[in-house]
Amino acid sequence: MKVLITYASAGAGHRRSAEAVYDYLKTNRGELKLELADVLSFANPSFRFCYDFGYPFLIHYAVWLWGLFFWLTQFRLTRWISRKCSSIINYLSCRKFAGYLEKGNFDYIVSTHFLASELAALLKSRNKIKAKLITVVTDFGVHPFWVSSGTDIYIAASGLTKDKLLDAGVSEEKIKVLGIPFNPDFSKAHDRGKLADKLAIDRKKFTLLLMTGSFGSGPLEEIAKSLSGFAQVLVVCAKNDSLFRRLTRLNLENVKVFGFVNNAEELMAVSDLIITKPGGLSIMELLNMGLFPIFVAAIPGQEQENIKALAAYGVGFTPKNIPQIKDFVMGLKNDPQKLESLKNNISRVARPDACQELANVIR
Repeated sequence: MKVLITYASAGAGHRRSAEAVYDYLKTNRGELKLELADVLSFANPSFRFCYDFGYPFLIHYAVWLWGLFFWLTQFRLTRWISRKCSSIINYLSCRKFAGYLEKGNFDYIVSTHFLASELAALLKSRNKIKAKLITVVTDFGVHPFWVSSGTDIYIAASGLTKDKLLDAGVSEEKIKVLGIPFNPDFSKAHDRGKLADKLAIDRKKFTLLLMTGSFGSGPLEEIAKSLSGFAQVLVVCAKNDSLFRRLTRLNLENVKVFGFVNNAEELMAVSDLIITKPGGLSIMELLNMGLFPIFVAAIPGQEQENIKALAAYGVGFTPKNIPQIKDFVMGLKNDPQKLESLKNNISRVARPDACQELANVIR
C-alpha cells in the first residue's frame, strides 16, 4: 500500500506534524510504502516566494493586513469569491504537484496543510486519483480553507474542532477526534533532575520557559527582565539573533538564554509554566508535556481561534500586559495547588496517542 504524507513548508508546525506521522508509520507499519513531500517544492517560484516570505513579512510588519485577509476569507459573504480565486491560483501554481499525485498512484494521502488537501480533493472530484484523502487540521479552530469536497477523513484536534467542522458542513462520519500528530519525544517520561543538571540550571527553582516559535517574536526581553528576580527563566530566541545578543549581554539574574534549539521537549520537562505563541502543533506538544500555557503575541485569525477553543477547556491564560504575566506567574509559584488544578484541565485536550490513532485509520 502506497501512502503519501504531504505538507507545506510555510509554517514549521505543518512540517513537524507530517514528519511525526511519517516517522511513526516508518517505524510501526513496515508494510507501507511511504513518501514525504512538501507541496511547495512543486510550486512555481513566485507562488513559493509568496508563501515563504509573504506570511513572515505580514506577521512581522503588517499583522493587521494578515488579520484582514483572514477575516475576508472566513467571512460568509466574501468566502465564496475568495475561495474560488485562491483555488484557481493554487491549481495553476502547483500543477507539478497535481502531476506528482496522478503519477504516484497512492492509496492514501495524509495532508497536514489545506493547500495539499485542496489540490488532492480537486483531482479526486475529476476522477484523476483514487487515493483516500486524510486531512489533519493542525489548529483547534477551522478556517474554511481546510474544508474540501472529496476529503474522506478529517482529523480534528478536539471536540470543539469537530463542532466547527460540522458547522462548516462536514458530515459527522468523516470526522475523527484524534488530536494533532506530534513527535513522540513530547509524550515520553523525563527525569527533571537529570535534565536540569544537563542544562546547567537549578533543579529546585520554579522555572518558566519563554518560547514563541522559530522567529522568537513577542516581548520576550521585557518578560525576562520582569521575572528574572522571581523565577528561573529559560528564553529560547530561536532565529532572533538580535534578541539572543541583547539578552546575553544583559546577563540577567536567573535567566538562561538559548538560540535555536532541537531539544524543546527537554526544556519543557524542566519547566513549571510556559509562555508561548498559540500555534496548533506547539499547543499539542506542550499539553502532552503537562505544561500550562500563557499565550502572548497571538497572530490574528488561527492563533486567536486556538486561544478561544482552549479557553473552553479551562486551558491557557492570555494577559493584557507584562504586569499581568508577572502577577499570574507569581500567584501560581506561591500556590502549587492552584497550578496543579489548572494542569488537571490539560488531560481534557491532550492526545498522547495521536500518531498511533491516525495510523489505525490507514488500513
